Amino acid sequence: MTIGKYSAIGNIAFAPKTAYFNPGDVSADFDMLTYCFTESLLFLLFSISETPAGLIAENLLKAKEIALNDSCVPEQLKNYLQKALDVALGLDPYLDAMATSKRKPSPDHSSRDAGGTETRASLQAHHTSGSLNGQIFKMFMHMIRARRILLIGKLKGYSILAIAEELPDDGRIFACAEAPYLGVNSQEAFDYSSDGKKISMRVGPTADTLEALHAEDEHFDIVFIDADQRNAFNYYSFVMDNHLLRMDGVVCVENTLMKGQVCLENISDENVLAVRKLNAVINSDPRVEQVILPVQSGLSIIRRSPAPPDAVIESKVCDVVRDDVFWGHNRRRILDRLRLDGKVAYVTGAGQGIGRAFAHALGEAGAKVAVVDLVLAKAEAVVCELSLKGIKSIALTADVSKPEDVQRMVAAVVARWGTVHIACNNAGINLNSASEDTSLEEWDKTFNVNLRGLFLCCQAAGRIMLNQGYGKIINTASMASLIVPHPQKQLAYNASKAGVVKLTQTLGTEWIDRGVKVNCISPGIVDTPLIRSKELRPLVRRWLVDIPAGRLAQATDLQAAVVYLASEASDYMTGHNLVIEGGQSLW
Repeated sequence: MTIGKYSAIGNIAFAPKTAYFNPGDVSADFDMLTYCFTESLLFLLFSISETPAGLIAENLLKAKEIALNDSCVPEQLKNYLQKALDVALGLDPYLDAMATSKRKPSPDHSSRDAGGTETRASLQAHHTSGSLNGQIFKMFMHMIRARRILLIGKLKGYSILAIAEELPDDGRIFACAEAPYLGVNSQEAFDYSSDGKKISMRVGPTADTLEALHAEDEHFDIVFIDADQRNAFNYYSFVMDNHLLRMDGVVCVENTLMKGQVCLENISDENVLAVRKLNAVINSDPRVEQVILPVQSGLSIIRRSPAPPDAVIESKVCDVVRDDVFWGHNRRRILDRLRLDGKVAYVTGAGQGIGRAFAHALGEAGAKVAVVDLVLAKAEAVVCELSLKGIKSIALTADVSKPEDVQRMVAAVVARWGTVHIACNNAGINLNSASEDTSLEEWDKTFNVNLRGLFLCCQAAGRIMLNQGYGKIINTASMASLIVPHPQKQLAYNASKAGVVKLTQTLGTEWIDRGVKVNCISPGIVDTPLIRSKELRPLVRRWLVDIPAGRLAQATDLQAAVVYLASEASDYMTGHNLVIEGGQSLW
């Protein structure tokens, strides 16, 4: 026999004990049942985690034991107790199981020091607990693109390594504590993780460590604080009062529910009362906003208030000028003004090179992107890349030198997303030849794509933008519009790109008062697969001599520029030729 659903609780099976039951001896059965339950209860109480769900489970187990030993307790009540116990016991394990973990275990490395004492560099099981919090921390790291982290208190070893894994190579964790809480070999254990180099342990009085970090002008994206320690409130106050948290940073405080006891009345435990006070003070701090997540033993998420309340402003010694510089234009901070959320963009020539980089940049900034190329397969390949990032995109084919293709392209974008906010006219060709050998066919082909095609795209997109009173047109010109690149011969290309700049300037002045801004980007020589052939290596070496930066441009060097020109942050710029060429046009 089994005892209700207890056969599955906590991975404890009663089946092995059933061999001792005597079906004819009810008293013996009850004694064995009590024995099995007590044995399992002791095991579960020993292994329950320090969480609100664990505390609930602990009390439910005790209630269930009383119920099993009292024949007057209705069977229905026992069943309800069992259902509640199943949830309480299963919740924490389920949350842990559903927290994706990709961390590779540290090598179990052993060695002997000079005295013959064995040291183990691997993190032990009790150091790698807290995997759920570790995954939560990694999510926060990803969401705010954190690079500098401050840890105050006894975070678990797994959590620290989980945070380190999510950091970029130049990221850094400062872990400060009164004593090495992972043991003497904690730093050695971190060293055996490839991410351990990002972790700097600072052992000593926490107040002194915080003072030192403040003196070093450190600035953190996330600050983790363990509430279950003396002076946790002082640490929080120091971080906020001395601006160790950057403007868009987040404070995460662990153990803010203290097994759920902070919400109970008539609590005398000093630690619980201290955490309750900490939560209340943070919640009443006008500088921040707080929410407590009921995971593990409680996790508080704290951020600065989006706009400082008047009470805070009035308390300052200085006179605050409450203008757009202080609040942000339309109450939006500068990085928010670079976002392209809700915008619709197209990029021509987006199947490779600069156009592909532009499509990725606009999509990463929040725009929906139509990827347009002469070759549909190339456009589809870029759309596949964008979809892996969660970017809404479609692939279109068009020969921009043909009016019907341009109209069909723009119509397809409007049919899919309702409008066009950003037109990135990037398609172009370069047919090198000496001026005396340039044929009329070569001249016409270059101008048909580089200038005629660009004009057709500007006109088709511009009509939509003028009608809606808003739009950003970004044309790809070239450094060749300013200088004559050498030693290559490219008369038609140079002249066509100079025409792009003048077209941009003209449209920029004509349309700005109707809400449409037109600008262009003039890249230098960009390192793309097209110029990496063995035959062009001598030419590349010659170009490098003329570039103060000492290298060719990368497509990624241009991405921030296209996002800026596409965003509201550039609303007062029009007819501008933004030159990005490593200083080559200055020599």
